[in-house]
Amino acid sequence: MATESPTADIRIGADAIRRRKRGVPIVCLTAYTYPIARLLDEHVDLLLVGDSVAMVLHGHKTTLGASLEMMIAHGQAVMRGSAKACVVVDMPAGSYEDSAAQAVASARRIVGETGCQAVKLEGGVGMARQIAAVVDAGIAVMGHIGLLPQSVEKDGGYRIKGRTDENAAALFADARAVEEAGAFSVVIEGTVEAVAAEITRRIAIPTIGIGASGVCDGQILVIDDMVGLTVDRVPKFVKEYADLRSVVSHAAARYASEVRDRTFPGPENVFSATLGKDNR
Repeated sequence: MATESPTADIRIGADAIRRRKRGVPIVCLTAYTYPIARLLDEHVDLLLVGDSVAMVLHGHKTTLGASLEMMIAHGQAVMRGSAKACVVVDMPAGSYEDSAAQAVASARRIVGETGCQAVKLEGGVGMARQIAAVVDAGIAVMGHIGLLPQSVEKDGGYRIKGRTDENAAALFADARAVEEAGAFSVVIEGTVEAVAAEITRRIAIPTIGIGASGVCDGQILVIDDMVGLTVDRVPKFVKEYADLRSVVSHAAARYASEVRDRTFPGPENVFSATLGKDNR
């Protein structure tokens, strides 16, 4: 793979994503690294540098292991590896909840140090003030309602939302609050299908589903789940489009075997001392 960064005439912005409401479905995937961003960029509309990176790449049990510095480092890598996709970076837990001023300061740092097109934060009615403040500061915001990974410890686990009338009403209120605060789109995660579909019909900004509804204006999956690299339990809502677990495991087994029986490296993998020969 070439090492130079890709180039493109125009990168998709938050406003372009907003205009896709009820249009061609928005294709979204997570990305955390330069090579993955390069591979995905031509196929997707939006790359999310999710705080799921704490679990997927760093081995934490929840997304609470993500820090602002971690998100910025991975955001920089994804921006270097992409040219077309709208890049959104998650605001990690502890970087925005305390006040609107904290949210604006964190968002400014993320955008300033990565060059990303938007940030994402979790919460509806309770975070509307933070969303509005970040938008007023000139930074595009993607909302996130339904199952909130940053709140799973408080919620007692990964619980599907919208199963009761009361909870469904709260989700409708959250969606409306995110929209009115100025978010350009909203992720709906782990929510009963009918509720997610109705939210999509009721609000004027695009909804991005993950474990939600096919009616949503777009869909997102964690890239490692989608290509079969996840080594632990894969959520029900994931469809695996490849089995890279087996590919990587078999490649490592073959490599180990060849090293142990000294068939690797072979003559083609070492450098000759012959003068004038191309030894690159």
